[in-house]
Amino acid sequence: MNPRYSEPREEPPSRRTALVVHTVADVAAALLGLWIVLSLLDANQGNAFVQFVRETASWLAGWSQDIFTMENPHVRLALNYGLPAVVSLFVGHGIAARIRRG
Repeated sequence: MNPRYSEPREEPPSRRTALVVHTVADVAAALLGLWIVLSLLDANQGNAFVQFVRETASWLAGWSQDIFTMENPHVRLALNYGLPAVVSLFVGHGIAARIRRG
């Protein structure tokens, strides 16, 4: 049998699990970043999509709300939602790397 056309190898379950963890961390960080952008651009708060992003981001960043209390509301928002986005990426990618190695 020609090796170029051989059957694809099945990936180990740990690699698929790591990919799921990696993807969830990326989606969480993307939603938090999207909320920062939508908020800074004064997106229509009555829009269903904007409400969904706001509620999801608030849930994801619940632990970090009011860590930073700057007077400038834009900086405060960026820091209070940006910190959980960065933490999500570091923790999620770290866990995924550990799963892949394990």
